[in-house]
Amino acid sequence: MRRVRASGWTLALVGVIATIIAAPVQAAEVRFAGVLPHGQVVEKPVESLLERRYRHVVRQQFDFSCGAAALATLLKHAYGLNLDEATVLAGMWGVSDPEQVRTRGFSLLEMKHYLERLGYRGRGYEIDLSRLGRINVPTIVLMDVNGYQHFVVLKTAGDGYVHVADPALGNKRYSTEEFIAAWPSQTVFAVIGPGFDRKTVLLEGTNIPSSGALHRRSGRIPTADLLDFGFQHADLF
Repeated sequence: MRRVRASGWTLALVGVIATIIAAPVQAAEVRFAGVLPHGQVVEKPVESLLERRYRHVVRQQFDFSCGAAALATLLKHAYGLNLDEATVLAGMWGVSDPEQVRTRGFSLLEMKHYLERLGYRGRGYEIDLSRLGRINVPTIVLMDVNGYQHFVVLKTAGDGYVHVADPALGNKRYSTEEFIAAWPSQTVFAVIGPGFDRKTVLLEGTNIPSSGALHRRSGRIPTADLLDFGFQHADLF
């Protein structure tokens, strides 16, 4: 694949993307009066249903940018990198063929090349369906939803459900059967490198807690599980 160096056109695109993407919605505070003695005011932060749906999810702003948004979600919430969709989009654009991106979107190959520039590794794994609930690290998967190819972050699976962070739809929960039907490749793409948060919020379930998700959140991911996914001992210290 032809590598494209950053050019004036690319930098201009970054500016356009940054302008188009709206500022994130912040949780509001509600003021209650007459609740406490002496008329003291109570301020309580509240979260809208929309905010809750997209909690810890980087939203995609373009029809071809689900891969960039999914990768930004994983890097931000599993590795603590302060990245937004525009930054990842520009970086992936610099290692891809723009014409191919316009017609088919980004692929895992562009993600892999971009991660290498950041000092990380991207690795794909074919998963036996019986092991789906034993994936203890957040990964990126390509779903086929009614013929629409779409990248999401696979957060956790268990108790008959699979939880994903969807750049277009937010946090979403599928039954295991629904997810498998929409996941024909049965492969996951893991990001490997230093700084991984073993208690990342991306291992939380969606809305309804599951015993599997609670178990994962009760402690750090075992080192053996990370080594199985290609992490090296040097990545973990």
